[in-house]
Amino acid sequence: MKKILFWVIAFLITVSTVFYQRKTGPTHPVSGKIPVNESEIAYKLERAHESTRDYEIKIEVPDREISGYLTYKRYKTSDSWINIPMVRKENSLIGSLPQQPPAGKLEYKVMLSFQEKDISLTAEESVIIRFRGPVPAAILLAHIIIIFLAMLFSARAGIEALDRRGNPRKLVLWTVGLLFVGGLILGPVVQKYAFGEFWTGFPLGHDLTDTKILIAMAGWIAAAIAGRGGKPARRWVLGASILLLVVFLIPHSLLGSELDYSEMEASSTVPREIVLLHP
Repeated sequence: MKKILFWVIAFLITVSTVFYQRKTGPTHPVSGKIPVNESEIAYKLERAHESTRDYEIKIEVPDREISGYLTYKRYKTSDSWINIPMVRKENSLIGSLPQQPPAGKLEYKVMLSFQEKDISLTAEESVIIRFRGPVPAAILLAHIIIIFLAMLFSARAGIEALDRRGNPRKLVLWTVGLLFVGGLILGPVVQKYAFGEFWTGFPLGHDLTDTKILIAMAGWIAAAIAGRGGKPARRWVLGASILLLVVFLIPHSLLGSELDYSEMEASSTVPREIVLLHP
């Protein structure tokens, strides 16, 4: 019964951590509601999109006195803002942002116009959308599941380390294996499909997602070494478990791969070199 309870607690910790990371990450959609002419306009604006097609924005606006347009420019450039009228189709206003190369970003706003007054859905804030290459569903799903299991076994090992009668050694080995496969094998494969590079974290770049997995892996390898010979190495295991928890609480894709448009324009070929920039 105690072991079942420990697994339930580990599962709840894992699910809560994943939910928090998804909600706080820079790729989570921006959503809300805004009052316009006695109507409440709901919106959901994406911050991640595949680079194979334009990003279509559809806002439900039944009031036909309200029109709209998109304004955008390439992120971190001196480009002028470009305005694109939104087209009305029945009760919706629809507009599209042009597709960008993998890791390319656009800064945009959705503007509603009523009685010669323009209203931004997101007030003064712009929305940043990053484009990515398509990742095969099987690879992406395997990556997500195995990383989830690594976090689950990590939490369970940490709980086991707190039990003086328990020995977390097997859980440590499972965690190391899952984290290695999910984070250091499938993770780079996903990165390659999405942004054209296998690894953009330390020491090659500043991608925090890659770097934090490397740090977590180092912590668990240290715990595994400390437990050689079947020793519980409780402090090492608990420390590695807490480290991975902290790593997972850092929003996903923070300081992620980002295309430097100035580098792209400086080349005479069609470059796709990703230069990591600080936000």
